[in-house]
Formats: sequence, C-alpha cells, structure tokens
Amino acid sequence: MSMASSNLIYQKKGLQGVFHVLILLLSLFLILSISFDTFKNIPFVNQRSYLRIQFWICMFFLLDFVLEFFLSKRKWHYLATRWLFLIVSIPYLNIIDYYHLSFSPELSYFIRFIPLIRGGYALAIVVGWLSSNRISGLFTSYITMLMATVYFSSLIFYVLERGVNPMVKDYGSALWWAFMDVTTVGSNIYAMTVTGKVLSVVLAALGMMMFPIFTVYITSLVEKANKRKIDYYKALESNTPSSGTFK
Repeated sequence: MSMASSNLIYQKKGLQGVFHVLILLLSLFLILSISFDTFKNIPFVNQRSYLRIQFWICMFFLLDFVLEFFLSKRKWHYLATRWLFLIVSIPYLNIIDYYHLSFSPELSYFIRFIPLIRGGYALAIVVGWLSSNRISGLFTSYITMLMATVYFSSLIFYVLERGVNPMVKDYGSALWWAFMDVTTVGSNIYAMTVTGKVLSVVLAALGMMMFPIFTVYITSLVEKANKRKIDYYKALESNTPSSGTFK
C-alpha cells in the first residue's frame, strides 16, 4: 500500500471518528431534552423549538450516513448492513407535524427515541476506542447500552402508566420497576398498559442476555490473572540459579 493511499485511509477514519463523536454528543442532547420534558410534564408535541432541533440533528445523522456510504468501498454491502441507520435518522416527528397527522401524545413521545438508536451505535464505537482491549470494550458497550435501555424504558413506563396505574406515583417507582425487571427478579409494580407489558418482557429478555456476557467477562479476567501469575512464577524459576552452580 502506498503512502498516499494509507494517508487517505487515515483521513477517512479520522473524519468518521469526528462524526461519531458528534453523533454521540447530539444524542446526549436529545436524551437531556427528553428527560427535561418528561420531568417538567411539558406537552411532547407542540414544541416548535424541539422540533427544529431534532430536525437538524436528524439531518446531521443523514449526512453522516451519506458520507460513510460514499467513503465505503463496498457500497451495496454498506447499504445491506447499515440500512437501519437510514431508517432511524428520518425526522418522523417533523413529518407528522408538517402533514398534521393525528397521533396520540404517548406515541409521539415514543417516536422521539428513534434517533437515539443511531447514537447507540456511535456510543459503542467511542467506548471501544476508550477501552484497553476488545473484551472490555464489548462488555462496557453492553453495560452502557443496557443502562440506557433501562433509563429510556423507565421514562416511557412513567409517561404511559402515570395516571392509569396507581402503583406508579412518581418517577422513582418507574425506575424501580425497570431495574427489577432487567434483573429478572420482578417488582411489586405491574404494567397496566399494553406498551408497559411489552417493555416488561423486553427488559427481562435483555437481562437474561446480559448474564452470559457478564460471565464471559469475569471468566476472561480470571484467565488473564492466572496467566500473569503463571508467567510470574516461570520468570522467577528462570532467574533462580540451580543448585548445581554452587560448590
């Protein structure tokens, strides 16, 4: 590979890395705005400022998709493996508002989380950069996305169940429900709405998938510790003079 082509590859990776970091920061901004609206009990749809902000953030996500598509050498393979990023980057709320479509406030609130799927992928990449090895990076990414899923589920559960479920008196109750469900232990709070019941199943399934990953990670740490211990004792034996050298 020539020096010019290798420099071009590094430039492409650097540009893509900058875009991933920006996507992560914009996704965090969306999370903060959704949380603020939820806790302040502000109407979810009739906010012109939020619609404009989400529109431009989704436009940036689409720009990133187009950029990576043109930088990819195997464009059809990129479309086949990254088509979901295109779907989740569409500003659905703005389309709904522009055509004056009628949806329930709860469904509109749920749609606000769709662009965050794109941020989840960027989060996995950034966490992988910051991790010391692949296994640690994978485990950290899984834990981070699991906690994000628990948080988003608790927000949705709180919005949907508040007022119809007497057991959900505040957000703390919804957060307790989410954590108990993801540990597969279950809580004394039962879902009353259809979406709440679906979220209960989803969280329990995610929790069951996380335990094997946690086991693999701990096993990997133990194996590395044992290997370091064995290497240490081998080094001591090789540095220790044998008894035949003494007279």
